[in-house]
Amino acid sequence: MAKSGQARVPTPEQQRRFFQLIQNHRHPEKNTAIMQISFKLGLRAQEVALLQVKEVARLNSSGTEFNLLEVMSLPAAYTKGANAMKRSKSHYQRKTISFDVESFDKVVRQIEALAKSGADIDSENFYPPVKQHKGKSRDLPMVDQSLREALAQYLSLRLSKGEKLKPSSPLFITQKGGPYSSNTLQEHMALMLRGWAGIEKASSHSGRRSLITNVIHKQKKSVKIAQKIAGHVNPSTTLIYEEPPEEILAETLKSMD
Repeated sequence: MAKSGQARVPTPEQQRRFFQLIQNHRHPEKNTAIMQISFKLGLRAQEVALLQVKEVARLNSSGTEFNLLEVMSLPAAYTKGANAMKRSKSHYQRKTISFDVESFDKVVRQIEALAKSGADIDSENFYPPVKQHKGKSRDLPMVDQSLREALAQYLSLRLSKGEKLKPSSPLFITQKGGPYSSNTLQEHMALMLRGWAGIEKASSHSGRRSLITNVIHKQKKSVKIAQKIAGHVNPSTTLIYEEPPEEILAETLKSMD
């Protein structure tokens, strides 16, 4: 069962209804494409926000026509924690720090020396450096027909409005015409799932969790394959998805009758 705070895995019926409901709201082409990428490729909200046109399509020289690619090549810089385009408004705040014994003894000696000299002591000067997440690139085949249709319809709509696209153009743009920030897109995806479709405890991570859970539990594929799709550096992160989702637990409990 999902741990407290984990995104809800929508049932197949909930997913079908969800994509139908998107058509009843504004910007259905864009919203369908966003959520198809989430459910069919398992991208994090930050990765979706950073996507450029060149990741999904090849443009002609004038930027007025396109051909969808067969494979999305996701750069390592797009992955969790990298903030490649400096769009994230969130700032990392340390809650815990750790030292090995040798480093801790060294810090104590430094503090003792400063205290004896009467110098001011700022604890932050002794914190160990923050480990930077380097990210992990991955190639994701865009083979799902619903995904390809959604992307084609969305890009065609933008071109029909007279927009000339560049390879570096943001794939998804807000109503103001600029790229999404990670936080804004997370909130928008959660609104669609919870507000429009009424899926309890759903979040921007629901599509990603649904895909990886499906690979492990329903398709019975190896954790290695799921890890590759997810872009996890450490396989232990992927193993979290081995926990059965609520749908499987519900089916099991129902069969008790």
